[in-house]
Amino acid sequence: MLDKKETQKALDDFRKYVIQQSRTNLTKSKKNSSKKLYDSIKGVSKVNPNSISLYFEMLDYGEYQDKGVSGVGPAGKDRFGKPKEVVRNGKFRFGSGTGPKGGLTRGIDKWTIRRGIAPRDEKGRLISRKTLKFLIARSIYRHGIKPSLFFTKPFEKAFKNLPKELIEAYGIDAVKIYTEKLNKI
Repeated sequence: MLDKKETQKALDDFRKYVIQQSRTNLTKSKKNSSKKLYDSIKGVSKVNPNSISLYFEMLDYGEYQDKGVSGVGPAGKDRFGKPKEVVRNGKFRFGSGTGPKGGLTRGIDKWTIRRGIAPRDEKGRLISRKTLKFLIARSIYRHGIKPSLFFTKPFEKAFKNLPKELIEAYGIDAVKIYTEKLNKI
């Protein structure tokens, strides 16, 4: 049986690994333009005499990035004439109360500014920001957001590496708890 210090160290190592790898995944997948989501990933672990607690938090839209948003289609074609992919396996979807709500165009506006996106029409004129926000929001609505699993993968990998004594002593089924929590959202 692990003592309190060993248990706290195991939980702290778990928490640090998940946070560090989640942040790395965001950066590698180029989903870190403002660093707000990156900076918002936090966790707390605590060992009490008869229980343990481990908690992670991040900005709400982190769950949409992690689990994905299903598109409604039709996909259409890209500028090269190839069919566009529609995400069908996202945990969330628009119009169901379980997907991104208002504020999408506000977030898109800030994102396009940070990324320096300023497309032009066929006559070479800049497209208005209002039009650009609409076009991007419509594209997300139709095509969805592909699940990145930037948080889920490190969480599951770290869970597999927790000491068996810890799992047995506290009857932890963290993957089940994590899944249940996300299903309530």
